[in-house]
Amino acid sequence: MPHIHEKIDFTVEVFIVHKNKVLLRIHDKYGIWLSIGGHIELHENPVEAAIREVKEEVGLDIKIIGDAHGPLSGKKENRNYTYLIPPRYLGRHPVSNNHEHIAFVYFATADTYVIAESISAHERSNARWVSMEELEKMDLVPNIYFYATEALKELGK
Repeated sequence: MPHIHEKIDFTVEVFIVHKNKVLLRIHDKYGIWLSIGGHIELHENPVEAAIREVKEEVGLDIKIIGDAHGPLSGKKENRNYTYLIPPRYLGRHPVSNNHEHIAFVYFATADTYVIAESISAHERSNARWVSMEELEKMDLVPNIYFYATEALKELGK
């Protein structure tokens, strides 16, 4: 998807857990292990973007973990305000000298290990399920290691 703004974009990162493994993939441009995710499109909220990106990149149906209840949830006075599942973490990082991403980091579960190739040729990459022991041996950037281990601690069985 094209950038929404030349200086900054909003993105989602989804750490998906099934049983005792978390799904990571090698990013097509950067060649490093990351979560599944991508840009939030103008017509989407972050939760919709997370669900869409996972479906597009690995073909999984997921359940985003969290609670979307608010103080006026379900009441008429709500005036069409939508309560969203909050991300587990928020982050900001440079993508280049002139562009940054603000990342909404979600945890999710899947009911299967079966993944599919991305529907987009530029996103086809090596994705694999990783255990806690395997994470400890991988060369991961610190935030990816932290989020992946936290997702496994919270959602692993």
